[in-house]
Amino acid sequence: MPVEPLSQKEIEDRLAELPGWSVEEDRLTRSYRLGSHFAATAMVVHIAQVQEELDHHSDLTLGYNTVTLAVNTHSAGAKVTALDFGLATRVEELAQGHGAH
Repeated sequence: MPVEPLSQKEIEDRLAELPGWSVEEDRLTRSYRLGSHFAATAMVVHIAQVQEELDHHSDLTLGYNTVTLAVNTHSAGAKVTALDFGLATRVEELAQGHGAH
């Protein structure tokens, strides 16, 4: 079953449940700040593991003490789908354990 893009209303409703996340240029995005470069690197590895489990991958950027994600679903015309929000929810859950904010 193909994945369908979410409507603007569906995106807005789901964003209300994920503070800190936004949609920019048809991509679900979020940046996190961590206590150190090592902490940010550990979070990137953890996110990569979740992405492999879900078989859904974001653009993931590691800064000195920051981690930034940007994701959409290529098979849905590079639009935001439920798959993207599923990944965002998992990342949000693991971010707390890494002390990210």
